[in-house]
Amino acid sequence: MSHKTNGLTRRNFLRFTAGMSMALGFDSLVPAYARQITAASEPKNRREYSDIIDLQVHETTLKIGRRDAKAFTVNGSIPGPLVRLREGQTATIQVTNHLKEDTSIHWHGLILPPEMDGVPGVSFAGIKPGKTFTYRFPVKQSGTYWYHSHSGMQEQQGHFGPLIIDPIEPEPFQYERDYAIMLSDWSFEHPHHILANLKKMSAYYNHQRRTVATFFQDLPWKQMRMDPTDIADVTGATYTYLMNGMTSESNWTGLFQPGEKVRLRFINASAMTFFDIRIPGLKMTVVQADGQNVQPVTVDEFRIAVAETYDVIVEPQENAAYTIFSETMDRSGYARGTLAPRQGMTAPTPERRTRPLRSMADMGMNHDEGGHSQHNIPGNDGGHSQHNMPGSDSGHS
Repeated sequence: MSHKTNGLTRRNFLRFTAGMSMALGFDSLVPAYARQITAASEPKNRREYSDIIDLQVHETTLKIGRRDAKAFTVNGSIPGPLVRLREGQTATIQVTNHLKEDTSIHWHGLILPPEMDGVPGVSFAGIKPGKTFTYRFPVKQSGTYWYHSHSGMQEQQGHFGPLIIDPIEPEPFQYERDYAIMLSDWSFEHPHHILANLKKMSAYYNHQRRTVATFFQDLPWKQMRMDPTDIADVTGATYTYLMNGMTSESNWTGLFQPGEKVRLRFINASAMTFFDIRIPGLKMTVVQADGQNVQPVTVDEFRIAVAETYDVIVEPQENAAYTIFSETMDRSGYARGTLAPRQGMTAPTPERRTRPLRSMADMGMNHDEGGHSQHNIPGNDGGHSQHNMPGSDSGHS
C-alpha cells in the first residue's frame, strides 16, 4: 500500500486530515495499513514487499475509545503492521523484544520448520528482554493468516497482527480492492484478573441471565451448574470490540468506487469472542477459509470463530455507505466499520438482535436412554439444534 498523496486536492486533503484527526483522538496508534487504506488519494491498494521485515515489541500507552490503555504492541500499534509475503520466497523477519518479560511470535496457520513456529517451551526458548530473534523460513502457501504472541497472555493485550501471503498462480477470483479486517476483543481488565474471576465463578461476566419469571424453567440447568444464557464466557460486560484497532465510534472505513469488487479478509484475533458478520444491503461471496480457496458461496451472514479467517468479495453498486456489522454471538456487543465511496460517510448501525438461549440438546444433554430423556424439562425445546435459537440464523458457517 502506498503513502503517496499525488492528485489530492487541498479541500480533500483538509477533509481527510480532519476526519483522521477525529478518529485518532478516539483510537490512537491505529496501524499504518488501516490508516492508509482510508486515504482519498488511494485509487487502489498496492502490494509492497520487503526482503527483511523488522518488528519491534513494546509496552505502549494508547487510547481505546476515550480511555487510556496499556498494551503490548508490535511496531507501536494495535493490531500490529500488515506482514505481506509472497509464496515461494524465503521470509526473514527480525523480532526485537523491548518488554520486561519474554515474548514470541507464532505464525498462525503457516507450514514452516518447527524451530520457526514461535511457541516457547515447545519449538524455541522465546525471546528474552532486549534480545532479537530472526525468523527465517520458506513460504510454502498462500492466503490470509495472522500472527500473535504465544507468551503469557500478551495476545489478549494487543500483541497480534495480520499476515497475507500472495500466491504464485493467479487466484480463481478477481477484485479491485483488498482490505484486511481484524476483529478483536479488548478489556481494560488485566487478562490474569479475568481468568481469576472465571475460576471463581464461570458466569462472572454473564450479565444476561434470565428473570424470576423463568426460575422454574431454569431449575434443571442449575442442578447441572449450567445456564441457558451462557453463550460466551467473557462478554461485553468487560470487552470493547474493535475493528482494525478502532472502536465502533471511531468507525474504520474502507473506500471503494461503485461497481468495484472488494475483497475483505476477516481475521478473528479475539481471545474469546465469536462474531456474526453481515453487511446490510450487500451479499458476500465467501472465496477462502483459513487461507484455503473454497467453492464460492454467497451468503447474507456468516459466523467466524476465534482464530479463524474468512475472505469474502462484495460488489457495492451504489454511491452509498455500507455498515460492516460484526455482532457478538451472545449479542452483548459488536464491532462496526464502514465501506464507503468517500471518507466520512456512514450508514445506519443495525439494532442488536435478541440474545440466543441454549437448549439441553445444545449442551449434549438430550439423552434418550436409561430414563434420562430431557424432552419434557421445562425450557427445553425438545432437541432442536442451535439453528433454531432466537437470534441465530441457519446460514451461519
